[in-house]
Amino acid sequence: MLSATLQDGLRSYEIGSKVRSLRVKKQMGLVQLAQHTGLSPALLSKIERDQLFPPLPTLYRIALVFGVGLEFFFAGAREKPLVALVRKDQRVRLPDRAGARKPAFRFESLDYPATERKFNSYLAEFQPVAVAKLQAHAHSGAEFVFVLRGQLTVRLDLADYRLDAGDSLYFDSSVPHSYRRTDGRTCEAIVVTAS
Repeated sequence: MLSATLQDGLRSYEIGSKVRSLRVKKQMGLVQLAQHTGLSPALLSKIERDQLFPPLPTLYRIALVFGVGLEFFFAGAREKPLVALVRKDQRVRLPDRAGARKPAFRFESLDYPATERKFNSYLAEFQPVAVAKLQAHAHSGAEFVFVLRGQLTVRLDLADYRLDAGDSLYFDSSVPHSYRRTDGRTCEAIVVTAS
């Protein structure tokens, strides 16, 4: 079963209404479309009412009947202005290690529903647990860190930058970097990455 977050994201593409629009335009009933696709009318009805999100092979069968490509079902999202609202209780939370009982940090994506975004923003929470230092990593682009509370040390190559609440740091993220909570309290920061 899909989470509410995934359902909302898929629903924004309006795949069901696009299938229905193509079918009505061709003056075709659900039974006829079922005969052409090899899918059941009940399944097609659920797709049209957004009660079921079809896997790509199923969607491709439907697309072939109407002579459209898969991009037809996804391209419409670009025609609307890009707006992505994320409520506090809908954030996608990513721990440092999947299944970790006491993760050293958590990242909550603040912009996950925005398609084709130019940057990624996270609320990072560095926990006061034994594993308080993260492994150095590097990725293309740039990174920006703004500390909301607590203290955080960012290590870039061999240089340490201690950040207190209200401090920020912008850096080239292709340089190996890691984070370390400086005091014993939980540290919260906004982290923005761009490539």
